[in-house]
Amino acid sequence: MHDRWANVVEIGPADGDPVLFIHGLGGSWRNWLEQLPVLAEAGHRAIAVDLPGFGHSEMPADKITIPGYGRWVEALCDELEVSAAAVVGNSMGGFIGTELAIQSPARVERLVLVSAAGISAADQRIDSALQLLYRAEAIGTYMTGLVLARAAALARRPRLRRAAMGLAVRHPEQLSPKLAYEQITGMGTPGFIGALDALSDYPIRHRLPEIACPTLIVWGRQDLIVPVRDADVFEELIPDARKVIWDDTGHVAMLERPERFNELLGDFLAEAPGEEVDETSPAAAPAGD
Repeated sequence: MHDRWANVVEIGPADGDPVLFIHGLGGSWRNWLEQLPVLAEAGHRAIAVDLPGFGHSEMPADKITIPGYGRWVEALCDELEVSAAAVVGNSMGGFIGTELAIQSPARVERLVLVSAAGISAADQRIDSALQLLYRAEAIGTYMTGLVLARAAALARRPRLRRAAMGLAVRHPEQLSPKLAYEQITGMGTPGFIGALDALSDYPIRHRLPEIACPTLIVWGRQDLIVPVRDADVFEELIPDARKVIWDDTGHVAMLERPERFNELLGDFLAEAPGEEVDETSPAAAPAGD
């Protein structure tokens, strides 16, 4: 990809309907560990990426921007011979998914936004949570050094797991140690600062009405990173959108409630044109479980 190493994980039949997963700020392809095998077993071609500057993908040659990430994803689709796909994005990945759907509407057949960034990117709660790390400009060193060196202990001990993951996950202690370890070891993020700047520098609210594909919005009511009110804005501005809000859930619903999320995603992908997710189904129910 443009003379830079890009890490891409793909499972499932090559002729299956493609589903492209895009992680968020500080994440990696491992954020979708609970989805990839389920989608592949259902016959989809499941593809998850490490964005440039995250996971095992090299830093981009140019400044990180949301439109640049959108173009990168489109070029990746060309490389993989994916003419159109369902796109599932969490946090910044949802922001990139919306940009791709606007840039190249024929490329995105369906869009799933999981606590997507882009509306309240400059929200005070994000600033207060990340300001010290941002000012120090040492998040890469911090994550790859202090956190990654202690990944096994952090994953194994519930209290340490909460310290490492409590901002994003409502109940980190409920994640299995193995899954927590995979998330923590995917946190090496040299692109963090550039991506954080990109989130706050690119307004997209006024362009959301341009999104033409069916869009599913999934949010945790206790999201401490992107406020749940943003789900209402996405639903209001995207013409063919519907939202599902889950109680007792944080910023990464696909990890916190994987069975429910996978059921909801499967129903959405299987919809006939014009059909909508049954909001009376257990997967769409608002209450925590």
